[in-house]
Amino acid sequence: MSKLIYILNGPNLNLLGKRQPDIYGHETLEDVGVHCQKVATSAGLSQKMLQSNHEGQIIDWIHDAREDAAGIIINPGALTHTSIAILDALNAFDGPVIEVHISQVHKREAFRHKSFVSLRADAVMAGFGTHGYALAMQHMAHLLGGK
Repeated sequence: MSKLIYILNGPNLNLLGKRQPDIYGHETLEDVGVHCQKVATSAGLSQKMLQSNHEGQIIDWIHDAREDAAGIIINPGALTHTSIAILDALNAFDGPVIEVHISQVHKREAFRHKSFVSLRADAVMAGFGTHGYALAMQHMAHLLGGK
């Protein structure tokens, strides 16, 4: 049985490919899931791609991951900069956590430079576009001793 990786996406990422394509690109979250699945399968992993515009739902999924996931890849969107509750939930998860941001957040507004999630993350991908998710999956495989 392959190790399950949760890919959690926060607010507005359901609009990926439609919202500000000059910043976030033209690929949809579904496209990202297809690319990640290819990487996961080749590494002997499986994935569960989830998105919510609600902080509490994301926290519930992190709690669920404690029971059945080997790792979490998370793009919390704007909640990155505000949610101590997501940080607390991630701190209760024992596996590796990789934080992903499509844009290079450090070249953007100053408020985007602070990440509560980074305090828990084992790695941070920022500025790789949607390809950052596939890179995160590759690194997750490496952290978990995959193929």
